[in-house]
Amino acid sequence: MSLRGRKIKGALAPYALIAPTVVLVLVFIYGVVNGVLQGFGIMPFLGKTEFTLQYYLEAFGRADFTASLGFSLYISAVSSALAVVGGIVLSAALTRLSASRALQAVGISIPLMTAHTLVVLFVVSLFAGTGLVPRALYALGLIDGIGAFPSVVGDPSGWGIVLVYLWKEIPFVAFCTIAIMANVSDRYGEAALTLGASALRSFFSVTLPLCKGALVKAFLIVFAFSFGSYEVPFLLGPTLPKAIPVLAYLEFQNPDILNRSYAMAINGIMVLICTVLAIVYFIVLQRERRR
Repeated sequence: MSLRGRKIKGALAPYALIAPTVVLVLVFIYGVVNGVLQGFGIMPFLGKTEFTLQYYLEAFGRADFTASLGFSLYISAVSSALAVVGGIVLSAALTRLSASRALQAVGISIPLMTAHTLVVLFVVSLFAGTGLVPRALYALGLIDGIGAFPSVVGDPSGWGIVLVYLWKEIPFVAFCTIAIMANVSDRYGEAALTLGASALRSFFSVTLPLCKGALVKAFLIVFAFSFGSYEVPFLLGPTLPKAIPVLAYLEFQNPDILNRSYAMAINGIMVLICTVLAIVYFIVLQRERRR
């Protein structure tokens, strides 16, 4: 190959490498734009080209949608709050024990790599009506019958969904805070102990406030994730109310293709809420950088 050919090949190589990514991004952007337009009633393939807010107004006017929205917000808020508390405890424990990388991998990396569907199967095997926990409690005489144990599948409280989320969200919060917490403990924590503060007071007065930014960002991330997650509420959620992603999917599957605009309006509301969370995340990040 000539020198000129090598130069041309070298110049084109970066563009060839990013071409698959560009294609995927364009497909994603097309899907998002198309979905947004359908939510506003614009479907040229059906001859509908007029902009309308009818489907958004219809969504907020339907009882099933408001119930689904409240249920999704409830599940997201509860799981995120518990994940922050659990993540603080896990991160503090690993920091206190000066955990090795192997122990951190068991406590953080492995749960993060586990697919939600596998965790769902694990939870069902343990807590379903014929699971190990109800059987053990019944054998010990702690419950009157296996049916007395609250169902992990279809329970209106959604505790099974929250339990599955916590499996991955607690390690994620710990992952976001453990490096900061370890650094704070090594520097400011030791200084506080030297000045006479107890270990508990040093943690709540020094370590935890300095981790506040990371905790807020982790909370926003897990809230947005659990709010938009589909598979876990679909497998473990109650019949009514359904989580917002499940409701959007079922409306999209409606045989009447005109109902697709309503489904896309629901997706648009989900995107709007997640966008607000992203903006709050960006504000927190900017404040941390200024500090």
